[in-house]
Amino acid sequence: MPVINRIAALAPEMTEWRQDFHAHPELGFEERRTSDIVARKLESWGIEVHRGLATTGLVGVLRNGSGTRSIGLRADMDCLPMTEQNDVPHRSTVPGRMHACGHDGHTATLLGAARYLAETRNFDGTVHFIFQPAEEGGGGGQVMVQEGLFERFPCDAVYGIHNDPTLPLGEAKVVPGTVLAASDRVSITIRGIGGHAARPHVAVDPVLVGAHVLVALQGLVSRRTDPLDSAVLSITMFQAGSAMNVIPDAAELKGTVRTLRPETRDMMERLIARVAESTAAAHEAEAEVVYTRLYPPTVNHPEETARAAQAAARVLGAAKVIGDAPPIMGGEDFSFMLLARPGAFVMIGQKEADRGDVPVHHPRYDFNDAMLPVGASYFATLVEQELPRG
Repeated sequence: MPVINRIAALAPEMTEWRQDFHAHPELGFEERRTSDIVARKLESWGIEVHRGLATTGLVGVLRNGSGTRSIGLRADMDCLPMTEQNDVPHRSTVPGRMHACGHDGHTATLLGAARYLAETRNFDGTVHFIFQPAEEGGGGGQVMVQEGLFERFPCDAVYGIHNDPTLPLGEAKVVPGTVLAASDRVSITIRGIGGHAARPHVAVDPVLVGAHVLVALQGLVSRRTDPLDSAVLSITMFQAGSAMNVIPDAAELKGTVRTLRPETRDMMERLIARVAESTAAAHEAEAEVVYTRLYPPTVNHPEETARAAQAAARVLGAAKVIGDAPPIMGGEDFSFMLLARPGAFVMIGQKEADRGDVPVHHPRYDFNDAMLPVGASYFATLVEQELPRG
């Protein structure tokens, strides 16, 4: 795999950075330690650092030559509220916090690219290294855009990456169009009438009503969504009651909704409320539905995707770059950056025979450090390609 020689030499150091981030995970908008480390490293390499965007976000600015073109490279920094089950020396030292999506690796990858570009300066123009907080549900990407990211740091195009445990190390997906789904949250509160568990006939049991609502909602995907379209509705939390012999007066259901098309998103929001309310009413209960739109679909721009594929092919070889693949129903707040500027989001494989294949958001996930020089070489190659020296 033809990674850049200098970046290959940096791999052990990049691994140390990554494993340190992994051992000290921080939730969204709380990435102070991570942000401090990133800022110190960038400054030590002569990169101008701007802090304070989206609380803990920062942007490194590297200029070279007289070119007026600019490019943005983005990495996310936050962890998930999970307990790690790995038994590795760099396992999380913070109870209930874990880098289970590889943001520790994304941060170390972009740092590696930044160090290489600061050393070699084989480009003409401006590179903005965007270190973003709170991707995991906090919408840090949206906050950075709203706080003037691209007004303060103009980018002709912006690019991001994500590790892919389903894809072999040395391969990448660089696909135009919609690559990730819209991601929304739904919360349903069922209000009934509490009572003694031995006298259910004088109560209105919100647990039973909630169960009916949960089952009825599944019909929205199987019977109301076009079979050629895609939607996911997963109720992942069902909470009610405090004693075994008491029928509670309320129950709460929470979950996630994923869609690819705006029309389907609108339909799901409308029908989830209708199904919950009418099902509850049929049992003489009430349902209150709160539907929160989080992230829009992540849509790659065709021209920038082609350029990203060209850079990936230079690192991996054209045969290892997949240009046609179905969307993933996960969500990404890099989508907000792609709404503001053209660009592309690339999935880079990390799966090997003995590591890197545990899915993200799993308590035994761990970023494969062998991917670090691959991702950093892709970023660096992209910059040298897009901002060529005359």
